[in-house]
Amino acid sequence: MTINALPPALILILGGLLVPLLKGRTRQAVLLLLPVISFINLLQIPVGSHWVFPFLSDQIVLGRIDKLSLIFGYIFHLVAFLSALYALHVNDTVQNVAGTVYAGAAIGAVFAGDMFTLFVFWELLTISATFLILARRTEKALGAGFRYFMVHVAGGLCLLAGIIIHVFQTGSAAFDLIGLGTTASWFIFIGIGVNCAWPLLHPWLTDAYPEATITGTIFLSAFTTKTAIYALARAFPGTEELIFIGGAMAAFPIFYAVIENDLRRVLAYSLINQVGFMVVGIGIGTALSINGAVAHAFNDLLFKGLLFMTMGAVMYRTGKINATDLGGLYKSMPWTCAFCIVGAASISAFPLFSGFVSKSMVMEAAALGDMRWLWFILLFASAGVFHHAGIKIPFFAFFSHDSGIRCKEAPPHMLLAMGISALLCILIGCFPQYLYSLLPYATDYEPYTISHVLAQTELLFFSALAFTLLLLAGIYPAEIRSLNIDADWFYRKGGRQVYRFCQWAFDGINDWANRTIAQKMTKRLSRFFEEPGGNFQKYGYRLLVETSGIDKNYEKMEKQIDIRSRMATYSVGAGVLLAVMILAFASLLLFFR
Repeated sequence: MTINALPPALILILGGLLVPLLKGRTRQAVLLLLPVISFINLLQIPVGSHWVFPFLSDQIVLGRIDKLSLIFGYIFHLVAFLSALYALHVNDTVQNVAGTVYAGAAIGAVFAGDMFTLFVFWELLTISATFLILARRTEKALGAGFRYFMVHVAGGLCLLAGIIIHVFQTGSAAFDLIGLGTTASWFIFIGIGVNCAWPLLHPWLTDAYPEATITGTIFLSAFTTKTAIYALARAFPGTEELIFIGGAMAAFPIFYAVIENDLRRVLAYSLINQVGFMVVGIGIGTALSINGAVAHAFNDLLFKGLLFMTMGAVMYRTGKINATDLGGLYKSMPWTCAFCIVGAASISAFPLFSGFVSKSMVMEAAALGDMRWLWFILLFASAGVFHHAGIKIPFFAFFSHDSGIRCKEAPPHMLLAMGISALLCILIGCFPQYLYSLLPYATDYEPYTISHVLAQTELLFFSALAFTLLLLAGIYPAEIRSLNIDADWFYRKGGRQVYRFCQWAFDGINDWANRTIAQKMTKRLSRFFEEPGGNFQKYGYRLLVETSGIDKNYEKMEKQIDIRSRMATYSVGAGVLLAVMILAFASLLLFFR
């Protein structure tokens, strides 16, 4: 079927690569228009598979359009536009190009109909995201960027290995339901898990996101983990292992977020916590749970992006982001404070805010599946996220003690991006049926039942009460300047030890080889071939007498050989040279035969 549209990722990627040719307001206009034009282009593409090309013995599909890919495509375009609007003041070519290409790569991945296309966009995500981290141009950003790149290259190689084995075993590269059970599926599963920030594989996120540029973090918070959620929903729905992985993801970040001083790092841990709910929903595998996971991914892109935007605005105006350095900013940045509270209410799943209408779907699915232990873990995680993201972020940034900082409100374009995000968080929370109509499966789920509303209100009320009492009693962990050790401690410290060992071992071998081969052996060979004929006779005679023991007094004989060899140097040397040339010519003939 002929369609008047381009592949979904093409406009953003090619447009991003052309950005360096533009300047000033023209560049700003193009950066804003690219997501809009790309979204209009997407609306022209009907459901089905498009741009199908033969590749080896299979085919590549650049555009597989269905309800699952479309909802991710819609929200990715929206977030790309909001991120570009928020970053309108940035006149850094690296950030402008990397952010636009990064969004395009995520869109390309969710519409990929085969695993080879998925892998190409998957790696493009890694490359463009790395530049968003490096663009901050600090020593910490440089280290975090390289670590991010190496971790994701390892995950990408794992994914590629799984794809190759899977195609070899099945004869198909189609990116559809895979499920666990084969070596290939485990490689693909773990490769996706790296991008999803599973426990022990997660430190790249909390390491890199807070070190990226202010606007780069907004982009980063949106695409990598959500693309991985899409891939899991496509290839591994109903995989039981995901239930346990997601439960751990929802729970463990709470303990780190409570004691973390860097507020962007608090949000990074909170991001893992929210992704855990999505992973659980995919693992349960029912229509309700997958709808809940997808809906929560949609909402998380908005409210988590909003929270990162507010903290970015604070950092932009004050140059500070640690809780110990902030406080009292509601006086200087009232609009940013209000938008932060909306984001906090949404992530905490307050009724009438977006988080409530999606998070409750996953918890309801767990309850209906008779997974009481999982339901209690998710309940604990919900209370925890209210503590660290719903209360801690706005309280320590805008209230708490008065830091004495007086600054300007965020720039108008930042306020506009935050305002649109906040408005959408409220509208989705009040009118969830519009979001539900976009979900992969038809649903009649009703979030606003008396039991749901009362249960969530009680949870939020007692969580707030606990925070207040702990704070007044002085028991709540104090905000201190500290470095919290995470799982990356093992490979960062271990990596240095491995590097030192390799430096000692291989540099030692290199030094020995340099002394023995490059210097001594070369010198001796040079001497030998100065008089090859005489040296053959001299050293051959020495070897003969030393092995046989027939004559230990061979110095006189060597002198005689030296005299004769000098007389025969030119004739013997010419013969040796001729022999070498003949052998070389014969070798060439055999090689090119």
